[in-house]
Amino acid sequence: MSLYKQIRNLWKNPKSTIKDLQRERLIQWRKDPVVVKLEHPTRLDRARALGYKAKQGFVLTRIRIGRGGRMRPLIRKGRRSKHRRRKKIVSKNYQQIAEERVAKKYTNLQVLNSYLVGKDGVNYFYEVILVDPFHKVIESDKNINWICSNKHKGRVFRGKTSAGRKGRGLRGNKGKGAEKLRPSLRAHGRKGTC
Repeated sequence: MSLYKQIRNLWKNPKSTIKDLQRERLIQWRKDPVVVKLEHPTRLDRARALGYKAKQGFVLTRIRIGRGGRMRPLIRKGRRSKHRRRKKIVSKNYQQIAEERVAKKYTNLQVLNSYLVGKDGVNYFYEVILVDPFHKVIESDKNINWICSNKHKGRVFRGKTSAGRKGRGLRGNKGKGAEKLRPSLRAHGRKGTC
């Protein structure tokens, strides 16, 4: 069994000693700042699968996102049928919001991808992989130099990452039954107008 497969299996089915380590990590991460720059990934197998390489030009950060807070404030007055529905519809998932917040902090870097590293009752913790598109090592690497192009600028804010594509319904839906999703919901709505 390969090293990455062993790491993945340990992450899916942790032993008691690893559970204690994860609990200690979560306690420490809650005390840390919201966005922390990292030297090494917590989940090496996941980071490598999503395109991370231990070379210059790649930056790893961990971000803490608060859970909940997606409800409109409670209606205090009025008895209308419209007041019945308090749920706030947010098309973005927590992972996409985490990527956007990291991108706002590191404006000179592009978000490549992200993955979940932990959660407790209050927070989600994600690790976000960032790439420096102006670094010479990145420009010379034929596997990642596509991100240096100007058309990938601000890709996280346009829903081009994996988490963003999931929120737009593009990751699992292709072909028959997904006609309204491509190129976008807005484009589909505009297509039928006269």
